[in-house]
Parts: sequence; structure tokens; C-alpha cells
Amino acid sequence: MTTQLQPFELTEAERALLPTDEEVAFYAEHGWYLSKKVFTDEEIDTLLAASEAYYGGHRDRRLPSHPARLAYWTPEKGDVQRHNDYVHYEDDTIGAILRKPLLGAVAARLAEADQIRIFQSTLIYKQPKPDEVSNIVPWHFDKHYWSTSTSTSMLTAFIPFHDCTEDMGTITMVDGSHVWKEIGDNDTTNRHFADRDNSELDEMLQENAEFNGVEVKKIPMEIPKGHVSFHHCRTYHGSGANISDRPRRAISLHLQDGANAYRDFRTSDGKQVNYNHDFLVRKTAAGTPDYADPEYCPVTWQD
Repeated sequence: MTTQLQPFELTEAERALLPTDEEVAFYAEHGWYLSKKVFTDEEIDTLLAASEAYYGGHRDRRLPSHPARLAYWTPEKGDVQRHNDYVHYEDDTIGAILRKPLLGAVAARLAEADQIRIFQSTLIYKQPKPDEVSNIVPWHFDKHYWSTSTSTSMLTAFIPFHDCTEDMGTITMVDGSHVWKEIGDNDTTNRHFADRDNSELDEMLQENAEFNGVEVKKIPMEIPKGHVSFHHCRTYHGSGANISDRPRRAISLHLQDGANAYRDFRTSDGKQVNYNHDFLVRKTAAGTPDYADPEYCPVTWQD
């Protein structure tokens, strides 16, 4: 039996922090949006403290298995850029803050959706080392790696734990790229950027821009503490070196609209494409991975 979700509620002060109609239209045109202050300083400081405990080994629960494509930094990997997926599942403190209804409501406004669920969360720590090659995140867009998702309205909330500036290697958007027509095929576009040469992805970005008859306009997101940068799942983005004197700490929170579901997706040779969820979430009645599994993909907003 399916349980009917009750609508979430916001205070009057929280409703004032939602995107306006003009800001929703801006997001639809440009593919990105910088929110108002949706997290308090206390909430952000709690995320920071919880992340330190997480790096120190704290877990409220552990993933039952580690899929092959899982990003999961451990201390023996050294001073590279750290990525840890499913942090909302493994850490209750972090998970509770990421499920803040206001954040989900902002995403719902932008995606024009009635429901928002978490799709994935990645804890990120970018070392203050200008020459560290792992700190460079090449140009890509997220939908390439979500081929098994039916939705084209998914989006990502980038949540830094401090003021996030260009010198820290903040996330940078390619303005309006979410509406570009794409060149390439399924075999060339669904490989993760970690498996590709940076120059290859730079060339792909430029080729796509030329194909669409536009210039590449890069927008570094200067994000004050407590504010959140959102981008559409087809918006090209990346980040540069951290040339500051302090680490860049953040969570990349991927969000799905309520209509999203699993779909079978294969490359030209018939090989099935998988996302990490496919090995972890429960199965639907049809035997396919359930991207609405509340253990891994909890609802954060229901209108």
C-alpha cells in the first residue's frame, strides 16, 4: 500500500525566500540560480562540524555495498580532492539539514514540480593546493551521467560551508547551455568526467557551443554563506583550482522531481548503463530500481 504524503509547510519568513516569478523565468533562460539565504549560520556550521566528524570516521549507518562507480574518499587516498557520495544516507545530522523543506521548495519552484526528492549527495573538500590536479573539475553536465533517469528537470544544489569565492575554485556555470542542442552520441556522452581527459571535455564544450552558434559565457558563482547555487541537469559547469589559503568545503546535492523514475538505457553495443542506485535501492513491482526509495531518495518537498 502506498502512503499518501502530506504537504510540507513553510513559515511566512521562509516563503519570502522562495524564487520570484522573475527568478524562475531567469533560471529557465540561463540554467542557474543563486538563492537567497536559505540556511542559517548555525545550520552551515553544523554541516561543517558533521563533515569533520565524518572524515574522522563517524557513520550513523554504512552503505551495504560499494558500487564500482561510487565516489568515496578515505584517508589513505591522501590530499586529493575528496568526494563522498551518499553522505545524506550515512550521516543523520547532515541528512536532516539537507532535507530542509525550504531547500526542497526552492528546487520545486525552479523545476516547476510538485514534489522534490534527493537523488544523490556528495560531500566535497577541495584542498588549498593550486597545483593539485584533482581539484580541477572539467566541463560537464549532470544529465550525461543520469542516463537511467527519465526526467529532464533534475537539478543540483551546491551548498558551500562558507563564503565561496572564485579564488577558492567555486562552481562555474556556462550560461544558457542547458538549452543547447547536443552533438555526440550515447557512447561518447555518458562516460563520467573522471574517466575522461580534461582537454577532451574542453573540446566537447567548445564544439557544442559552435554547433549552437553561441559563445561560451562562464559565470563563476560567488556564493555567500547560507546561500545556495542551483543549476539545471543539462547546464555545463566545472570548477578551477583553489588558490586561496583555506579548503573549499561543500555538498553537491542532486535533486529529482517527483516524476523521475528508472529507465533501461544501453550503449550502441547493447551494454546496459547503470547508476549506483541500481545496486542499492529497493525494486519496484516491475523489478526495476526504485528511484523513490525513501531510504536513499527521501522526499524533501511535497506541494
